Amino acid sequence: MATEADQVSRQTHALEQGSAWGLLPVAATVGYYLLPASLQDRMLVQFTPQLLAYVALFLWASRNQAVPFRLGLEKTNFASGLRWGSLTGLVLGGVNAFVILTVYPSLGYDITFLKQTPHGRLPLPVMIPWFTVVIALFVELNFRGFILGRLAALESRLWKSGLCRRLSPLALLTSSLIFVFDPFMVQTFQHLHWIALWDGLIWGSIRLRTGNLSITIVAHAIEVIVMYVAVRAAIS
Repeated sequence: MATEADQVSRQTHALEQGSAWGLLPVAATVGYYLLPASLQDRMLVQFTPQLLAYVALFLWASRNQAVPFRLGLEKTNFASGLRWGSLTGLVLGGVNAFVILTVYPSLGYDITFLKQTPHGRLPLPVMIPWFTVVIALFVELNFRGFILGRLAALESRLWKSGLCRRLSPLALLTSSLIFVFDPFMVQTFQHLHWIALWDGLIWGSIRLRTGNLSITIVAHAIEVIVMYVAVRAAIS
């Protein structure tokens, strides 16, 4: 028998309009890898899937009410988002810094290229905390708030089970892979982009389980700060 929470979730998804807009950035990311290499190297082309995602977000938002609720951005959730996001970010930041500084070099991978990335070239006072917070906000709004949320709304129509609706396994996996293979992510971080897979799965699971996007925004920001400071200190 469906719980009250399942019924509310079902009604919310049933009333949502334009969920299919969430498929646009998915298609754009897949389409990027079908382009010739000469086009893939262009910065504007690399950002096209994310730019289209924000266009789709605007179009979707124009057709729906309670947009902050649907994105997981209710003000009442910010306090818990700050608390749990900070804890999650510290743990993931420590784990990922260890992987980058210890595991990858032990496998023969170079990590010194990180000094030449756009992030590595920014002055420390600019990157932390301002640029990091802005990145976390927009990336989470895109991948977990919009793409994952809309794919979950679409997937909810496939399942009769309340558990499957809450877990949204297809939406979670798809949004995580789109995050991992985001063109700018791959071009900038090269072999390190695979770290984003477990980040995407963890952040996505949190977003689906709690409906609180502020947790993932804070977690993302704290994790990047921890990794950035650790890696910068190690390779400077």
